[in-house]
Amino acid sequence: MKILISGICGFAGSTLAVALREVLPDAEIAGFDNFVRPGSETNRLRLRALGVPVHHADLRIASDIAALPASDWVLDAAALPSVLTGVDGRNSSRQLIEHNLIGTVNLLEYCRVHRAGFTLLSTSRVYSIPPLTALPLRSQSDTFTPDETRPWPVGFSASGVNEAFSTAAPVSLYGASKVASETLALEYGATFGFPVWINRCGVLAGAGQFGQAEQGIFSYWLHAWKAARPLRYIGFGGTGQQVRDALHPRDLAPVLRSQMLAKDGTQPRIVNLSGGITNSISLAQLSAWCATRFGPREVTADLQDRPFDVPWLVLDSTLAEQTWNWKPATPLAAILDEIASHADANPQWLDLSRP
Repeated sequence: MKILISGICGFAGSTLAVALREVLPDAEIAGFDNFVRPGSETNRLRLRALGVPVHHADLRIASDIAALPASDWVLDAAALPSVLTGVDGRNSSRQLIEHNLIGTVNLLEYCRVHRAGFTLLSTSRVYSIPPLTALPLRSQSDTFTPDETRPWPVGFSASGVNEAFSTAAPVSLYGASKVASETLALEYGATFGFPVWINRCGVLAGAGQFGQAEQGIFSYWLHAWKAARPLRYIGFGGTGQQVRDALHPRDLAPVLRSQMLAKDGTQPRIVNLSGGITNSISLAQLSAWCATRFGPREVTADLQDRPFDVPWLVLDSTLAEQTWNWKPATPLAAILDEIASHADANPQWLDLSRP
């Protein structure tokens, strides 16, 4: 099997290139990147040393994608990944759509031509913002937690947000680009007869991630703490009680393998893949972990809420467990230890990914 990974020099793409070689030792892994994001050259050197071919191509340019060598499967790991993309002044709304939606169309056309399967790494941010901000939560010490005394919306339980939760607008421009990509991918697969899988991922985290405050929060928080950079609790009372789950991207490799090798095609096309409740943590709890690991420091409070922020978002991966016998393999403590060790060894890491 020949596998082509888009965005292969990003954190998810490069990690999965290595992990897929382990679970699919007979597969030929290659990929492409446009090297727009600062720091991506670091991963190209690592992949080259491992013998993984890396092509230079821009996902937005149809002729670039059409010129890539044929493959049997495409793993789409490329995106402008921040929920603030298109409104934060770093990228325009048009650039967001060109990267995250038009780029997907170009890959789907490639799959149509080469009869290749397609896997989209989607996101937890496809879920609708108003019901997420209205989740029944209570404040408990240094974290928000689901409030079992109040009614819960469809698709929400003590295990988190599942695939039945609303994806109605507004979901942010970023979320909309991924929802639209999901729909187009499923339509292309149904129309042209190639397999398509949609994996909605929780917050990806691990050593080597180029974290920023609005994306890659676990890596950013630990590296910034270690480097004594300013840190803020933004919104929700400025207490840091907002909660996310962490997932190491290498844990995706077994389910990706199962999807690529699936024969009957009767499994659900969309599943959540996340660290879940056991790998979830609030920012305040993360700060306490950092204080123990690196030493105490002050985190300031910014009481102004940001657009598209939600107080609690943990994905429920029960459907993936039932369908693919999948669970995250890397516990939260191991993810944080891995990032912390990387921060110790790379004190200037945040500067590498600065726009």
